[in-house]
Amino acid sequence: MTTSKPVIGVSCGDLNGIGIELIIKTFSDNRILELCTPVIFCSAKAISFYRKGLPEINFSYQTVKEFNRLNPKQVNLYSCWEEDVNITPGELTETGGKYAVLSLQTAVAALKQKQIDGLVTAPIHKKNIQSADFQYPGHTPFLKAMFNANDVVMMLCAGGFRVALVTEHVPVQEVAKHITREKILSKLALVHKSLQKDFGIDKPRIAVLGLNPHAGDEGLIGNEEETIIKPAIKDAKNNNMFVIGPYSADAFFARRSFDKFDAVLAMYHDQGLIPFKTLASGEGVNYTAGLPAVRTSPDHGVAFDIAGKDKADVSSFITAVYECIDIIRNREEYDMNRSNPMKKVTQNFLANAVDERIEE
Repeated sequence: MTTSKPVIGVSCGDLNGIGIELIIKTFSDNRILELCTPVIFCSAKAISFYRKGLPEINFSYQTVKEFNRLNPKQVNLYSCWEEDVNITPGELTETGGKYAVLSLQTAVAALKQKQIDGLVTAPIHKKNIQSADFQYPGHTPFLKAMFNANDVVMMLCAGGFRVALVTEHVPVQEVAKHITREKILSKLALVHKSLQKDFGIDKPRIAVLGLNPHAGDEGLIGNEEETIIKPAIKDAKNNNMFVIGPYSADAFFARRSFDKFDAVLAMYHDQGLIPFKTLASGEGVNYTAGLPAVRTSPDHGVAFDIAGKDKADVSSFITAVYECIDIIRNREEYDMNRSNPMKKVTQNFLANAVDERIEE
């Protein structure tokens, strides 16, 4: 496993949201430079605008134009634009979305070219990012398209509590038609693999929620559990995955049944995210599982109501940075162990021998 610090790219998000404030607050603590080399995709003028509103923050950076000139001991700013941009904190504007997309596109290009090792994305607003050149409802579908992934999973993480989604930003009245046996199995396979590769869990345990109240009550309240979800769970078991369900969502979270599992697969957005955000205490991370690269983000939005007021809580954003670093390390270890299995056996043998000597 490499001992070098990973290079973590950071997109700035909506210029009028709390993204840049979170970036400044997070990387003002120089201790984080011991863990990674940050590269912010933004502009010096935008950073300066928000820096002036944070008088107590000690934040510095160097501007770079080439990735081979990154300073591992300092925050690096990769300037995505030079022109003056009108920043109006708290307002939903076309400009805010335009430059959020530019930052994201530049960062993802660097991620694809392996100029950075991982990406942390600050929040964007789904309405003002839409244009003729960008027609994605959010980060996840954009990243899926950019990496030509067959499928990806939106997974919210807070320590050992993880909630993945079958459907993401789909209107409630359309959710049921998007729930298919094939789709559930695909999501389960991705979550299973991610838990092994990205989180270091050899034999993951996954719970699956039902779609209907009381998980359908054996067909009395909808039949999706009987005709779709249970067969998909059976398929997963036949593929050597430890999967149990479908569970009634309300009782599952109320009884903290999630403590018994490494991840939970919810059928739709609010079914999974309302309990997750309630229980994660503001430190949740949004992770895109299934990509060849690592991308994390905080589990909240642009927060226009507090933008530019020095009120943004950095807890989730900092955790997203740490999670990005951890997953990169976990992937390195996973690949190393499988590229040289004899080395792993030898390491385990030596570790056991040391334990035995200690016991003696």
